[in-house]
Amino acid sequence: MNAFVEFIGNIAWWGWILIALALVAIRDILFNKRHTISHNFPIIGHLRYALESIGPEMRQYFVANNREELPFNRIERGWIYASSKQENNYEGFGTDRDIYMHQHIFVKNCLMPFQMDKNHPNKIDKSFLPCAKVIGAYNRRKRPYRPASVINISAMSFGSLSAKAVASLNKGAQQSFAYHNTGEGGLSPYHSNGSDVIFHFGTGYFGVRDEKGNFSMEKLKDLVAKNPFIRAIEIKLSQGAKPGKGGVLPGAKITPQIAEIRGVEVGKDVLSPSAHTAFTNVHELLEFIEAIANETGLPVGIKAAIGKTQQWELLADLMLETKKGPDFISIDGGEGGTGAAPPSFADHVSLPWVYGFTAIYKIFKQRNITDRVVFIGSGKLGFPAKAAMAFAMGVDCINVAREAMMSIGCIQAQICHTNRCPSGIATQSKWLQSGINIPLKSDRLAQYFNTFKKELVEITHAAGYEHPCQFTMQDLDVNVDDGELTRTLEESFKYTKVPVPFKGVKDLKECVHLGGNYPQ
Repeated sequence: MNAFVEFIGNIAWWGWILIALALVAIRDILFNKRHTISHNFPIIGHLRYALESIGPEMRQYFVANNREELPFNRIERGWIYASSKQENNYEGFGTDRDIYMHQHIFVKNCLMPFQMDKNHPNKIDKSFLPCAKVIGAYNRRKRPYRPASVINISAMSFGSLSAKAVASLNKGAQQSFAYHNTGEGGLSPYHSNGSDVIFHFGTGYFGVRDEKGNFSMEKLKDLVAKNPFIRAIEIKLSQGAKPGKGGVLPGAKITPQIAEIRGVEVGKDVLSPSAHTAFTNVHELLEFIEAIANETGLPVGIKAAIGKTQQWELLADLMLETKKGPDFISIDGGEGGTGAAPPSFADHVSLPWVYGFTAIYKIFKQRNITDRVVFIGSGKLGFPAKAAMAFAMGVDCINVAREAMMSIGCIQAQICHTNRCPSGIATQSKWLQSGINIPLKSDRLAQYFNTFKKELVEITHAAGYEHPCQFTMQDLDVNVDDGELTRTLEESFKYTKVPVPFKGVKDLKECVHLGGNYPQ
């Protein structure tokens, strides 16, 4: 016995490693019936699986060039990270982007840029940039709303995101005077940290559903009455990640708190239906919108990714006929977003943002009713030049999702749907969330938004305008890859943006009290 103990004690550390590897190899060969690679190639097979699991990170940091990756390349991520940390976000030695690439954007600058006087609001606050339109003004809602920022947080629910992530986003939105869209997971305590809130619901009616899972007007009225920071209601018809398919929240993410907020069971997968039960056609949708607006007093809008346009044409015709309709329309891009989806949906269903928005804006422009609606763009628009393009095409506000996540630490690991998000943002794991410092992360979201607005203002002034709502489709060119090098947005998309009534930023400063959380 003593000899055996002495033998064990004399085994070197590398000897123990060899013994452990031998045991793993024996297990793989004799007992592993699930994985062919690790059975046929013990030890090495495990190394292959480990490297595969960190493939996105390896490519992002060591393989791909600065402009190569999707959905966001290294330059885009680096600009967000640097902006959120108040670090140097400039480039040196000129751009490394291929400026002859298809759909590259060119903003036309003026010989003489816009000049601010000493009392101009942007002299005092370089990131001051409220929406030029008032949501709910045309339909005379009881509580119309002017967003105090044109850059805001898109729909991401508590459940898909962690409690600390939602709290960080909400506090950061409050600091930058933005609104925070709840996503379809219901209103959580983490949405209650000071920012204006857009309450969003989809086909599952989470947070406003009855015992049978149907929409409850009484619950919505009670929610709005108890939470005056809710400034508008958004009905999700579809989203860019998987239009026409209901959302999925894995049971592993359903904690008791999430179950209580959503009105679902703990630990059980939540499958939202693909279609609404509160309405079944466009006529009923219009009636549903008006009923909610009348009962709550709030502006009501819709969100959708775009495919076929026949029902949109019917909606616009009914709005023209009845003088009623949604107060805002959020157009999502088929590029996908924070929602998990099968590749068949993420890659192929619905149009990219530029084409989808073009199709819908044309419908409303043809009927001369663009002034009734606040258009919100959502789909990888979280960068100043892309925002300038979107404003030139007709948007009034921009919602950002993944870009906001990156500002609080997302590393684009692309495993949001697994509950193993390494940055603690898209997970319900307490351990993974523990690394999120809410005061620090909220500051970073606010700084990203403020930098975004500041640079958008600077681009706007360079083009000779005071507010991005003044951009026209003649002010930007895009590469089109045919006989001509570039075409204006108007030539490319075959419509002209309707001018937004705008007196000046000083006028917005005087009436931005409709924005809720902006200091008077």
